[in-house]
Amino acid sequence: MSAARPIGAREYARRRRELMRMAGADAAILLAAAPPRLRNGDTTWPYRQDSDFLYLTGFDEPAAVLALLPGRRAGQSVLFCREREPAQERWDGAWRGPEGAVRELGLDDAFPVADIDDILPGMLEGRARLYCHFGREAAFDAQLLAWLRRLRATQGVAQAPQEMLALGHLLHELRLFKSPAELGLLRHAASIGVDAHRVAWAALAPGVPEFTIEADFVHVLRRAGALPSYPPIVAGGRNACVLHYARNDALLRDGDLLLLDAGAEWQGYASDITRTLPVNGRFNPAQRALYQLVLDAQRAALAVIRPGRDWEAFHQAARDVLIEGLCALGLLKGTPAQALASGNYRRYFPHKTGHWLGLDVHDAGDYRIHGEPRLLEPGMVLTVEPGVYVAPDERAAPPRYRGTGIRIEDDVVVTATGAEVLTAALPKDPDVLEDALASARPPHSPTATLRV
Repeated sequence: MSAARPIGAREYARRRRELMRMAGADAAILLAAAPPRLRNGDTTWPYRQDSDFLYLTGFDEPAAVLALLPGRRAGQSVLFCREREPAQERWDGAWRGPEGAVRELGLDDAFPVADIDDILPGMLEGRARLYCHFGREAAFDAQLLAWLRRLRATQGVAQAPQEMLALGHLLHELRLFKSPAELGLLRHAASIGVDAHRVAWAALAPGVPEFTIEADFVHVLRRAGALPSYPPIVAGGRNACVLHYARNDALLRDGDLLLLDAGAEWQGYASDITRTLPVNGRFNPAQRALYQLVLDAQRAALAVIRPGRDWEAFHQAARDVLIEGLCALGLLKGTPAQALASGNYRRYFPHKTGHWLGLDVHDAGDYRIHGEPRLLEPGMVLTVEPGVYVAPDERAAPPRYRGTGIRIEDDVVVTATGAEVLTAALPKDPDVLEDALASARPPHSPTATLRV
C-alpha cells in the first residue's frame, strides 16, 4: 500500500488566501490551536490538533494562535507559537519554533506566543470585523476580549473591530470541498480501514471477546502509521442496537451478528466504515432477510448520489426501501405510506443515512442552505450508512428479529458524473461475506490470518 502525499505548504497557503478573500480586506481572522486535554491526574490524552487550525496551517502543536490579516504589508499569515526550549523539548520532543514554522509551513511571519499580548492587539487596529470561534475555548475567549478592550481603550487608535463574527460559516464551506491532495489522503485512510476490517474478521468466532476484534483492527492501523478515527464500535448481538456502543467487552455468541463500525485516520483525514457479520460465519434466514434489506437500501442511496441531487435525496431513497421492506417483513403495520406519514419507521431506523467526511468523522459543512437541502457537488465526501435496529424488547417486532442490529457504511466521493465508493474493496454482499469469512481461517483455527 503506497502512502498518499501529505498536504504541501502551497496548498495551506492557498486555503488561507481563499479564506481571507471570503472574509474581506477589512477583516481579521483569529484561530487558536487546540489545548492539551487532561485524561486524569497529570496525564493528557494524545494530542490532536483542532481540525480548522490543521486545515489552515498543518501545524500540529498546542499553544499557538493564527492571525490572518488581509492586505497587511508585513505579512498576511502570522503564527504565534512556542519558542524552542531544549530543556522542555527533552521531555516533550522537538518543537518547530517561530523560525521553523515559517520555514516549513510557508507562513509569512511568526512570533513567540509569549509576546502575543504585546503584538497582536496592534495588528487588529483598523479592522472592521473579526472572525473567530468565540465560545469554543473559554481561556482563548477571555484572552481575545482582553485584547479588544485594550485596543478600544487606547487613545489614538484608528479603529478596533466592531463586529465579531462566527468563522465557521466561511471556513467550513472551504473544508466541504476536498482538493485532489485531500482526496488522496481520504483514499489512503479508506484503504487502511478496509485492510483492518478484513484482518479483524479473522478472529471472528463464538466465544471471542469483542475487544479481541478491536485489538486486531487497531493493530493493523498502528502498523500502517494510522490511528483510529474514532473509538471503534464492536457490537455483538443485541449490543448492535446501541448506536454508539463503546464497551466492547462482551463475548460473541454463536448465532449472533457482529456490527463492526471502525475507521482509520491518516494525516488527520478519516475513514468511517461499517460491516455487519455473522459470528459463526452464516446468516440465519431472519438475519439474511434484514441484512439484504439494509444492503438494498444502501444500493438505492448510492444510485442517486450525483451532482445536482440534494442532500436529502439519498436518505429518502434508503428510507423508502427500508420502510417497504419493514412492512413486508411484518415489523411495521399498515402500508408503507402510512408508516412514512406516522414516522413509526424511526423506531427501527432512527438516524440519517450519512454525514460529511474529512478531517472530522462528522466533517464540517452545512447540510442546508437557506432552509433547503443543499445540492451535492463534485469534491464533497460523505458516508452512506442505512441501518435497521430491532431492540430486544421491541414487542411490535416478530421474535425472530428482536435484538438484531445491522448497519452497512461506505465512504463516497461525489464526482463530476456520479459517485466513487472509496471503500468498495470491502465485501458486503451476504454470499461474498460468508465466503470471505469461510476463507479467513482454517477450521478450528480462530487465530489464523485472513487472506487479503
